[in-house]
Amino acid sequence: MTYALITPPTAEPLTLAEVKAHLRLDGADEDALVLSLVRTARQFIERETGVCLIAQVWRLYLDRWPRDGVIRIFKSPVQAIQTIRVYGLDGVPVQVSLEDHLLDGEGRPARLWLKNTPVTGRTVNGIEIDFAAGYGEAGTDVPDTLKRAMLIHIGHMFAFRGVVSPDQQPAGLPEGYERLIAPFRMRRL
Repeated sequence: MTYALITPPTAEPLTLAEVKAHLRLDGADEDALVLSLVRTARQFIERETGVCLIAQVWRLYLDRWPRDGVIRIFKSPVQAIQTIRVYGLDGVPVQVSLEDHLLDGEGRPARLWLKNTPVTGRTVNGIEIDFAAGYGEAGTDVPDTLKRAMLIHIGHMFAFRGVVSPDQQPAGLPEGYERLIAPFRMRRL
């Protein structure tokens, strides 16, 4: 099971104005830095929780169909399944019909069931599933708790901006960050 980002988000959950108000910045001198910290904070929280904050398109690669017939997608919330391709013995992709499928996109993990699952001819990555995930196109749909976690994380990174280079961020996590994102983490036994 491998994931590849096909279409990244076109916006961020927090606006520049929101972050500058939180940091109590007036000028535009550090706008580029602030925007890069917003992106870093979003990417970090998405990696830590498996939650896609803003609408984006992913591709899931599978070697074979699950035995129980339920495909688990560890990116959420899944809004829609866009396409499913299966590579045949000749290496040519075949489009799988999405007519008879069930999607529980809000579940953690999201679950997809297909009525008919064709045989794959590839041993590795013979199945490709493209899906749209995220809370929406704008930050207004993102849970406030995750936005608050991002704000305190951005504040922390901003405070230590001279100590740690931007490409080495995030270097640390502020107090309370873990408690804010804990309900969104997926726990496994």
